[in-house]
Amino acid sequence: MLGIRRLLLTCRPGFRLQHTAIAVKNEPILEFKQGSSERQALKEALNEQKGQTLEVPCVIGGESVWTNEIQYQLCPFNHSHKVAKFCYADKDLINKAINAALSAHREWDLKPVEDRAQIFFKAADLISGSRRAELLARTMIGQGKTVIQAEIDAAAELIDFFRFNAKHAVDLQHEQPISEPPSTNSTLYRSLEGFVAAVSPFNFTAIGGNLAGAPALMGNVVVWKPSDTAMAASYTVYKILLEAGLPPNVIQFVPSDGPLFGETITESEHLAGINFTGSVPTFKHLWKLVSKKLDKYRTFPRLSGECGGKNFHFVHKSADIGSVVNGTIRSAFEYGGQKCSACSRMYVPDSLWPEIKKNLLEEQKKIKVGNPVDDFETFFSAVIDNKSFARIKKWIEHAQSSPNLTIISGGKYDDNIGYFVEPSIIETKDPQDPIMKEEIFGPIVTVYVYPETKYQEILHLIDTSTPYGLTGSVFAQDENVIAEASKILRYSAGNFYINDKSTGSVVAQQPFGGARISGTNDKAGGPHYILRWTSPQSVKETHVPLTKWRYPYMD
Repeated sequence: MLGIRRLLLTCRPGFRLQHTAIAVKNEPILEFKQGSSERQALKEALNEQKGQTLEVPCVIGGESVWTNEIQYQLCPFNHSHKVAKFCYADKDLINKAINAALSAHREWDLKPVEDRAQIFFKAADLISGSRRAELLARTMIGQGKTVIQAEIDAAAELIDFFRFNAKHAVDLQHEQPISEPPSTNSTLYRSLEGFVAAVSPFNFTAIGGNLAGAPALMGNVVVWKPSDTAMAASYTVYKILLEAGLPPNVIQFVPSDGPLFGETITESEHLAGINFTGSVPTFKHLWKLVSKKLDKYRTFPRLSGECGGKNFHFVHKSADIGSVVNGTIRSAFEYGGQKCSACSRMYVPDSLWPEIKKNLLEEQKKIKVGNPVDDFETFFSAVIDNKSFARIKKWIEHAQSSPNLTIISGGKYDDNIGYFVEPSIIETKDPQDPIMKEEIFGPIVTVYVYPETKYQEILHLIDTSTPYGLTGSVFAQDENVIAEASKILRYSAGNFYINDKSTGSVVAQQPFGGARISGTNDKAGGPHYILRWTSPQSVKETHVPLTKWRYPYMD
């Protein structure tokens, strides 16, 4: 599989590992052209799932469990369709999941990393092959993604996470310290002591698989709380991992009420880590819960979080206008702006704004919003649920009522059948308006037009006007401006793009994450991410007996 050669791994200090590097490449993105086999397979999977309600239990200790607190995942673009029926775990069931996970910890942690890696390589192969169409269809229907958005997420990115993480895990064992006679030194990459709680979002099927999968790969046991609005796809990923050979108790699948889950996991003395993607308030709340209970834990819990951003496109007068327009359309509106990295604020010089505005408005009119299952020409679909719809609606109403804001395109919304919002472009007179500072997570981009000679002031404004630091883009052909912008915006973005849109990071190419209140910047998709889920042990073995305690200078 992938040319991987089985290695003889041992915990004996001083053993020199024989290693052949594993060759892993990014999964090719399929195009789903007319007449292609992948398009036919996807169509069949979509037809099979139309109108279907997938039953999703809690899975505790390898057993399916139902409670009386029944919930439903609704299709965003047709909220009369119940995509999944699932139940919430209560406090006792969450604690049972924790205990079931802990019972498997020692055996799983001592399993050679190569054996654990093989499971994730196999899961990646299943998604790349026989399970691809099913998982894409679950993501399209359940989370409202178009064909290409589902493909780059639930297929390519998830496959890449599993394969590259597995490669890095095996390679890591060969990162060993220097040994000097008469001793040999080694590092054992143990798992964290306890369990890891994984809390995943709706917007990327791949993130759920990675949040639970990466700690498990490194020998941890995991209690996974999937998003209510990504339940069907998350459960499918979980079932694929089991099919690939993951032991049942390593990951517990625990749909739960968010606050109850947070309270319960932080009450356990065995909490070793939280792997989180979601909102800033929720992550802050979890951090505060942990900090209040530090005396309870056997170890300091490892907290990893990615919390979104207020991502920017800065345009200099030397920018290529076509790149600006096309990049902004994609970044702001793909998946309805429901990406942590989506462009939400844009700064354009007055000399270029007339042409950029004209082109943006022309392209915005061509965007088709609708049902991504029945019409493959759909560019984006409905936003995820009624809460998201209501939040975005308030921002549009704010733009309609503010004297500083003008909606120059879009601005309409309708939730009769699905939670649809038009792609909206807003122009602001005030770069400090709340719409330029707060995360929206919807298909809205706001533009501030600045005097072209004051671009340095705008760069400082971009850096200081929001508390986020996730992604951002600089569009300029002037190399001096690029260098200047890179310095001023050094801490404004964990993923920084030059003459490219602010979205679209690829595993192993642009490891993803931001700092400030955007998160802990652990760079998922990079080689160092898996280190977050280890507790290394340094081991020294001396091969010659110590014959005296006195030092030479004492004689």
